[in-house]
Amino acid sequence: MPINFHDPKNKLTYSTREADRGWKEFFAGLLNDDIQHAVDIGCGGGIYSKALFEAGIPAVTGVDFSKVMVEAAKTNCVDYSQIDFVMGNAHHTGLPDQSYDFVFERAIIHHLNDLSSCFSEASRLLKQDGTIYIQDRTPEDCLLEGTSSHIRGYFFELFPHLKEIERQRRHSSIEVIQALNSAGFTNIEEIKRWEIRQKYTTKKELIADIKERTGRSILHELTTQQLSQLAAFVDQRLPKTGEIIEKDRWTVWVARKK
Repeated sequence: MPINFHDPKNKLTYSTREADRGWKEFFAGLLNDDIQHAVDIGCGGGIYSKALFEAGIPAVTGVDFSKVMVEAAKTNCVDYSQIDFVMGNAHHTGLPDQSYDFVFERAIIHHLNDLSSCFSEASRLLKQDGTIYIQDRTPEDCLLEGTSSHIRGYFFELFPHLKEIERQRRHSSIEVIQALNSAGFTNIEEIKRWEIRQKYTTKKELIADIKERTGRSILHELTTQQLSQLAAFVDQRLPKTGEIIEKDRWTVWVARKK
């Protein structure tokens, strides 16, 4: 069944990791000094709320629909008084109009059917000329062939039915751009980038990670038996020794409010 983000068992998975250094460097290159307050919608355990602040944004507000995740985020960022967290969702954050310079939405839109409502809410929050940053995977990003660095591709090779699940829940770039335009955003830029998901000293570490379904919501669609089959399949496909650097391809859309 799909991942349950309210389940306390998933709390640590989505709060204890750190944003990849390469992502931090990429993101820092997009920022400007005009950004004083950002909103991280779908903040989960606060991993990227913290990264936004560390990238130089003076104040960050994280929003999530899950009480468990908000509690995890508060714990994760307990030493950061400039970061606060509230409960809300991408369609109704409960935050004030035109009060923020930057809206950040990472790995959230594939959970949503109504992009127009989501982006209209983002527009409502933003000041004039404010920026929205969206990062997610399109179907094309997800369904790339499996390799020793793109481990995710092996999931779909062994279990083709997962492809349809991804196609149904992932939005194409055209859909995202059209919804941004409809919500009044302009100067839309699309960026494709590979990002390190995790580094494993040994293959054994990766296989254990797969068996725990760590940080991969698609694996919650598999039964325990299927998960064991997948672990054995990946084990067979990968080299016996050496470090494994797992990467995923993402699409980033950056746009401005008119």
